[in-house]
Parts: sequence; structure tokens; C-alpha cells
Amino acid sequence: MNIRIQSAHFTADQKLIDFIEKKVAKLENYFDRIVEVEVYLKIENQSTKVKDKQVSLKCHVPGSKLFAEDTCKSFEEGVDSSVSNLTRQLKKYKEKLRG
Repeated sequence: MNIRIQSAHFTADQKLIDFIEKKVAKLENYFDRIVEVEVYLKIENQSTKVKDKQVSLKCHVPGSKLFAEDTCKSFEEGVDSSVSNLTRQLKKYKEKLRG
């Protein structure tokens, strides 16, 4: 599985990149034929919002693409919720392939 991380208008530090890679790698426990996961990190420029960190995950599997997105106070929180959302989608996709 290939993991690509892109950050818009800022540079992600190594600690955040390591955290994302660790969390996204756990997706292989649920479906082992994942080709690639693209992670997009973005900071929204509205200073009045408390939740301004946007995380988008695009998971490429054979024959389909799965997508999860969340906006939270921190990137870590957004990655956690997006990965759990993708986990549910992968389980559903795997069941669909079996049936």
C-alpha cells in the first residue's frame, strides 16, 4: 500500500506525518488489497471557526475509490475520525465483494 500525504499552504512536520502513516497503515488489517491512500491536509482561513483543520482521505481499492473527510480542531483528531470512517467503508466493501 502506498501512502501519499499532501499539505496545502503549510508544511507538515515529521511527527504529524509519522502519526498519519501509522494510523493509515492499520487500514490494511481490514482489507489487504488497498492500492493507495491519498491524505490531504488543509487549514481553513476562517479565524472565527474553532474547527479549522480539514483532513481528506481517498482510498484506492481495485474497482472503486473510497473517500472520507472531516474538519476538526487538530489534524490528529481529523485523521482518527476519517480512518474510522474508512474502516467502516472498507468492511462494507469487503462484504459486498463476498456477496
